[in-house]
Amino acid sequence: MRILLIEDDTALGAAVRDQIVADAASVDWVKTLAAAEETRRVAVYELILLDLMLPDGRGLDFLRALRRSGDVTPVVILTARDQISDRIAGLNAGADDYLVKPFDLSELSARIRAVGRRYSGNPNPLVSLGDIDIDLAARSVHRAGKRVALTAREWALFEALVQRPNMLLSKAQLEERLYAFGTEVESNAIEVYVARLRKKLGAGLIETVRGMGYRLGTSDPAA
Repeated sequence: MRILLIEDDTALGAAVRDQIVADAASVDWVKTLAAAEETRRVAVYELILLDLMLPDGRGLDFLRALRRSGDVTPVVILTARDQISDRIAGLNAGADDYLVKPFDLSELSARIRAVGRRYSGNPNPLVSLGDIDIDLAARSVHRAGKRVALTAREWALFEALVQRPNMLLSKAQLEERLYAFGTEVESNAIEVYVARLRKKLGAGLIETVRGMGYRLGTSDPAA
């Protein structure tokens, strides 16, 4: 799991970072919303840990913009604001969980695992694209009722696109998903896996935006 930590408190950020690494996950730690936006342009994350009060803005505004864009990445809020009204506002904005500072690091680990398991941020893990049915929780794909076998890397790339249906993902962002498998990614790896997915799931499934990246196609996947 790759996690984006947005937290401006140096001591807390370092402690959370070390805890995530100890849990065998990877983490990118930034201290401002601007840095978070910049990082998200070049990497794909499976979970975001978000402080509400940051030097250049409010975490809730960042979260609302994230959800309006169609991004379903799970978000856990980390904040010193402990009023019930604050928690309700965070959950209504699209957060999946809420931890009040100070918190126990082992509890944070448990919350991260729980949110990851339930695919929070997407209350319905079942997605349909024409004759293609996807179960994000079960990591399964069916086309016209028949199961389609995807390799681990094919699934990782496909999942990144399905989780962000309205977003254009750059080649670099998709490559980040493949790096998790521990081997060097060849320069044409994304093109190869996109071609394999189109062959298995339909030529119109993935749209190429020349010089920019890829996104789920708006046409019939079978086309």
